Amino acid sequence: MREQPAPAVRHDAVGGEKVHVIDDDEAVRRSLALLLAAAGYAVETHASAEDFLRVATPLTAGCAIVDIRMPGMDGLALQEHMTAEGLPLPVVVVTGHADIALAVRAMKAGARDFIEKPYTNERMIEAIQAALDGARHDAARARRISDARTRIGRLSAREQDVLRELVAGRPNKLVAYALSISPRTVEIHRANMMEKLGVRSLSEAVRLFIAAGFEE
Repeated sequence: MREQPAPAVRHDAVGGEKVHVIDDDEAVRRSLALLLAAAGYAVETHASAEDFLRVATPLTAGCAIVDIRMPGMDGLALQEHMTAEGLPLPVVVVTGHADIALAVRAMKAGARDFIEKPYTNERMIEAIQAALDGARHDAARARRISDARTRIGRLSAREQDVLRELVAGRPNKLVAYALSISPRTVEIHRANMMEKLGVRSLSEAVRLFIAAGFEE
């Protein structure tokens, strides 16, 4: 018989994102909560995937430790649901030896890592830290992309054409020829483009263009 969902257990640690432990075994939840709190992580435990989803939002920060086999929605179904709903929290799946195929499926669905039982405390901490580091890297990259696209979005259509030609390595005269405008007009568009982008050199503008994901 499945235990009744227990209230979420929270350990407010200083620094770091929150680690969500999702497991139907209360002893496992408490053990991991104590381990992670002692390691300096803020922890919240959930007795089921459904309990976790009731509080998770796209703004939830940290990572999730998910048992692959749980009553109701299992770990694989949870990972697939999170991916479909755009919940970016990195997931570390906990699995038994007989469930490696499921763990591989979870990773294909977006899970960051999987840990086989029995695992050591060191392996768990290592996986969590790697998941958090990866999430921070992804978030920083997303911010760079968003910033670059916002800045390039300030350019007029013609200024974007000029930037695209310059990124392709064409000098002003060839840009003018390709766009059927005068070299002087190219120079004016180029100066306006640099000012709007807030860059001092063409190389900076090129890096911004690449960061925005517009390179061919």
